[in-house]
Order: sequence, then structure tokens, then C-alpha cells
Amino acid sequence: MTAAESATAPDGQGIRDWSRPASAGDTSDESLLWYRSPADDWERESLPVGNGALGASVYGTLPAERLTLNEKSLWTGGPGSAEGYDHGNGAAPGPGALAAVQARLESEGTLPPAAVAAALGRPRRGYGAYQVLGDLLFTVPGAPAAPDASYRRTLDLATALAGVTYTHQGVTRTREFFASWPARVIAGRFHADRPGSTGFTLSHTSPHDDRTVTADGDRLTVRGRLADNGLCFEAQVRVIAQGGTVTAGPDGTITVTGADSAHFVLAAGTDYADTYPSYRGPDPHAGVTAAVDAAAALPYERLRADHVADHSALFGRVSLDIGQRLPDRPTDELLAGYTGEAGPADRALEALCFQYGRYLLIASSRTGSLPANLQGVWNDSVAPPWAGDYHVNINLQMNYWPAEVTALPETTPPYDRFVEALRAPGRVTAREMFGAPGWVVHDETNPYGFTGVHDWSTAFWFPEAAAWLTQQLYEHVRFSGSTAYLRDTAYPVMKEAAEFWLAALRTDPRDGTLVVTPGYSPEHGDFTAGPAMSQQIVHDLFTNTLEASRTLGDDPGFRRRLKDALDRLDPGLRIGSWGQLQEWKADLDSPDDTHRHVSHLFALHPGRQIAPGSRWAEAARVSLTARGDGGTGWSKAWRINLWARLHDGDRAHAMLREQLRRSTLPNLWDSHPPFQLDGNFGATAGIAEMLVQSHHGVIEILPALPAAWPEGEVRGLRARGGASLDVAWSAGAARRVVLRAEHSGTLTVRSTLFASGEREFAVRAGGSYTLTPGR
Repeated sequence: MTAAESATAPDGQGIRDWSRPASAGDTSDESLLWYRSPADDWERESLPVGNGALGASVYGTLPAERLTLNEKSLWTGGPGSAEGYDHGNGAAPGPGALAAVQARLESEGTLPPAAVAAALGRPRRGYGAYQVLGDLLFTVPGAPAAPDASYRRTLDLATALAGVTYTHQGVTRTREFFASWPARVIAGRFHADRPGSTGFTLSHTSPHDDRTVTADGDRLTVRGRLADNGLCFEAQVRVIAQGGTVTAGPDGTITVTGADSAHFVLAAGTDYADTYPSYRGPDPHAGVTAAVDAAAALPYERLRADHVADHSALFGRVSLDIGQRLPDRPTDELLAGYTGEAGPADRALEALCFQYGRYLLIASSRTGSLPANLQGVWNDSVAPPWAGDYHVNINLQMNYWPAEVTALPETTPPYDRFVEALRAPGRVTAREMFGAPGWVVHDETNPYGFTGVHDWSTAFWFPEAAAWLTQQLYEHVRFSGSTAYLRDTAYPVMKEAAEFWLAALRTDPRDGTLVVTPGYSPEHGDFTAGPAMSQQIVHDLFTNTLEASRTLGDDPGFRRRLKDALDRLDPGLRIGSWGQLQEWKADLDSPDDTHRHVSHLFALHPGRQIAPGSRWAEAARVSLTARGDGGTGWSKAWRINLWARLHDGDRAHAMLREQLRRSTLPNLWDSHPPFQLDGNFGATAGIAEMLVQSHHGVIEILPALPAAWPEGEVRGLRARGGASLDVAWSAGAARRVVLRAEHSGTLTVRSTLFASGEREFAVRAGGSYTLTPGR
């Protein structure tokens, strides 16, 4: 066998153009969700479009089309809240209360969550919640009350276009909706194939009483201030008709009559800013007006083309063929009939699931917005589950698991900026609660820098969250190789999080190791000193930060302190009495425990402490088997990744099957229940892990290929070390790999293509290398 270099370029030239798709061609039905009826239920049936900051959920109802609107910074709570706001900090509890709990754990071993919450928790004030912006309604005169056989509602993942088509009284009508990141607007068009027969009345409804709606000419304006905190918000819609008339009504409506077609553009914003401590910026009016007017000045075809080009440049980088063939069957029926067994229809749903996660990440996380929250960007409520917030004991992190490996690094800047913005309030929490330097954040947070605690006993304490949040920053470095990003963005955040733990760790009198105390394995069991997940996360932080410090040549004194602490740190890896990886430092695990969290397996995924084939991997397998295949949507998604890391493709596929059969809604949103988008992202990442892994510094080809996918091809996945990969396989084994190097250096590839199983070879930036057997 040889590695044939089919394209080379001098260093620094010929790097793959990430703005170009991995494959050409227009949309195929394999990237299409479609339905025979309108949505009745927002959570289960509406179809999402988004551009990061703005989102819309499309219903496709005929007499009155409904778009539920979202602007991601529209939040109650924070500064100005009627409840008051202190970031979860305050005069008490402080380091003294913390020391008392630590002393009790030393003497008693465990403490119930209620006791620790009583000592260290405090009522949450002014936390707030993500708010719906309201609904745009398009009342269509003469539309049928119910759909007939001509009706079709669609969402094209490849172009990010949602649509409705139907025929009524001999006229075929189409509606199309999208959220443009280049134009920063939501747009849509109503069209009929009979000239002069397009018309509707546009209005806005909202659960917010603190708004006004006015119409002037072709412009509808929604403006208000949230009663809770005074946050200013504004949305403007402009309607442009081709033929016919556009008139504004005194009741805040706009009516189109007798047009050939008509389209609208909507821009929205608030005066939120991610600047501590005020979290306020300029009035949104000027920015909203500029965006909506610029979009309205463009021909609809140009607006649409720019949007499709922008989206497809990201989405088209990765393709997946696992033997799927999408039948002429609506998506909800495809889901209902899914078994996970052999058959091209089941493979079609699995491939659709993979690409849907990528679509949702593009739609809910683009530069200039907050990161994807528990619901991405979509919400229909003023009181969404868990406030529609940022849970940072796995959920926010899981949202970004597919970003690097599935070639969507452009979706990560909102995450980076959000984590950076937590540092300032997090320093206050570290100082006041722990008497420590550095920064910290606990179990959940909001756009207003909530880094302290509340008093829900099983979900208030998780100071390891800051350390875990830094992992994605370092993953970006490992994939991209960017020293500039490491120096300017990632390392300062990582170093300051490490400084916190250098001060906050305590010596365990049982064995002299450094431990996290008090520690809590998320939402499970009692408080202890040194639970596995706590130790593994700090180990991950210290390992990554030490590597980064060496790369940058940072302060040798800091490196020595970090290395000394890492050497003394309890690694959080112990094998218990029934062969399990222990969740706690003491052997407290029960083989009958089927809790949804598998927190003690962090070291396997998303960490990298555990290597396949090791005794730790076998213990992790025992634990994972005991926990079973149940749980919530996101926990099933995590298990896909865990089984893939154990190189067990069939068990990983079984978890994907469980997620699709029991934790997926008809619109393919993941269900906790209720709806929670992290499971979509986790499943996408898990499918990628089944096909390519690189976390141990070796690019592994098809490490966890399930028997259900004997033939296939994936194109465009990325590996750490700066490579993108196309992999084709048959009879369950790789037959061709194309590797494109982003940097010059050395890469190691592990595959059945090689007689030795593994090969190391030099690559040049921009080079493309084709690997096949028997050459």
C-alpha cells in the first residue's frame, strides 16, 4: 500500500477553501423534511429556520399562516429586574460556610443534597427567562380551512428554506420562509401561479402587554420594554408586493391585495449587550431599521440567493451515505415506521438525523448572536422549561460537540464570546464564595452572567462547569492548530479557570491526593469529596492548560505549579467491587442504578483520559451496560458517543435507534421531554464519532462502524491535527480514504487499510492523500 499525494502546494498555500461545499449539486430529497398537513403543535410539529440571533417556527396553516418569532437576547431578569439581581452571589454563604461543609464531609463521608443546599445555597433572584417575541400572522382570504392531497409542508436542510405548497380552486400557491445571516433578517414570500391572486393581512400577536404595534406604509413596527427589567426590544417588518396594493391599517396591520406575489423582511433586536455589569447597549431602533431597509432594497431573488449560498457553503461541506433511500413518505410517517433494522428507509432517517443536527447548529449559532441555548433559538413561551437557559453541567457543551468534527467551526464564536463574558462575574463568585482567584460558574447560567448558586438541592452546585466550558475552546485549537486563537482567546480563559482550581482543591486526608470538595455528581446521589466527574474534569483542564502553556512558552512557574498539582490530583478513575468505573471515590455504585446521567464516564467522552482496550475502558463498559439504554433524549445522545469511544458500533447504533424511536418528535426535534435541542447535537456528534475519531492523537478510520451500515461513504469530516477526510467503505471495512492536510507536519492514521494497522506519514499544507488497500 502507498499514500499517493494527488495534490500538493507550498506551505501556507492551497489550504482547503472552507467556504466551498465538499460536494457540488443541488438539494436532494435526502435532506428534506416534509409533511402532508400544517402544524397544530409548536413543540412537536413546527419547522425551524434561524440565523443565530433570530428564529422563526413555521406552521404552514392555510387560513392564517403563523410564524413564531424569536430574538435570542430577549430575556427577562438581570440588571433592572423587579426581583433584584446579584448574579447568584451575595454576602452569604462565603468561604466560612464552604469550610464548614468541607469539614463535615471529612468526618461524615457523605452529605444529602438538602443539607448542602441549606448551607451553601441561596434563593435565586432576577434570573429571568428567555422570551418569545410573538407571532406573525398572515391571514389569507379565501384560503381553504383544511389541506387536501395537494398540500405539502417542507424544510430543506441543504438550502435552509421552509415552504408550503397547495392548490385551491385551480390556483397553485407557494409560501417560502428563511432566516438570512448575511442580511440579518427573516424573510418570506407568498406567490400564486395566477397573476393578481396573492393577498394577505399581516398582523403581530404577543403575550407581552408591554409593546405597541404600528403600521405605516409598507412597514409594521413592534416596540416595547419588558415590564420585568426594562429591556428595550423592537421588530420591523416591511412588505413588498409585485403588483397589487399594500396598505397600512390603523389597527397595526398591513394588507396586500391583488398582487402577483409579495414578500416580507423582518429584523429585530434588543438593547442587550454582553458587557458586565450593566448588560445594556444602544437602543435597537437604528440597527433594526438599517437591516430591514437594506434587505427590502434587494430583489427577493438576490436576498434568497445570498442566503442559500451562505448556508450551503457551511452545510454542504459534509455528506453521509449509509445506504439510505428516502421513500415517498412524509417525515412523521418515516419516523413512526422506523425500527433501526435493515432497510434504506431506516438508513434515510438516520442520515437525516445526522444532517439535521448540523442544520440546527448553523441556524442557532452564528457570529453576532448568543450561543445556542437549551432550545437553540426557538421558543414559544414566556416561561419555557428550565427558562430556556444555558445549563453548563453538560447541555451547552453538548450543543457544540459536532461543531469541529462536522466542519462547522464558524458556529463557535458565540460560544467563545459567551464563555469570555462569564469571566468577570465569575471572578466575583470565586472570590466571595471560595476566597479564590480565577473564575467560576455553577450548574446553570443566563445572558446576564449568573455565576453563583441557587437553592434547588440537586442542581445548584457545579463549580467544575467553568473548567468544562474551556474544553471546547481547546478542542478548536486541536482541530485548527491556530496558535493565534490559543494565545488570544482560549488560553487566557483556560489559565484563569486553572488558577481557580489550583487554589480550590483540598488535600484528601484519606490518601493525600488533591480533590474537589464538596463535589456532586450531577443530579445524582449525595455530596462527597472527590467524585469521579469532578476529578476528571479538573484533570482535563489541567492537562489541556499544561499543553497550551508549553505551546505558548508561558510562565514556567505557573507550569510547575500546574504539573505538581496534576501529579497530586486524584484522577477520578477507580474500579469498584462489581467491575464498574466508580462514580464516587468510595464504592457506592449500585448495579441496579439506571440514572440518566453517566457523569463518571466524562473521562471516556468528552474527555480523553480513557483509551479503548484499557482496563478503565472495560470498567466504563460495565458501568454503561448497567445504566441501560433508557433515559432522556440528551442522555441517549451522550451514550451514542460513549459506546462509539468504546469502539462498539452496534451498541452506539442501538442508542441512536432508541433516541429516534422514543425521544424524537415528529419535526425531528429531540425530546427530553420536553423539547431540548442538545440531543440533536449530541446524536450528530455521536454518528461522527462512529466514523472518525482523533482525540488520542491518532486518526482512527471507522472505529465504531455498526453492522447496520455495511457500505457507505462520508465526506468532509475533520480530525484533530488539521485534516479533513473522505472515507468510503464496503463489507464493513474501509476501501478508500482521502485525507486533506490543512497544515504541514506528521499525521498518524489507524485503519484496516494498513497491514500493520497504523501508519505515520508526513503531510504538506494543502496536500491531498489517497489511501487504498493493496497499493
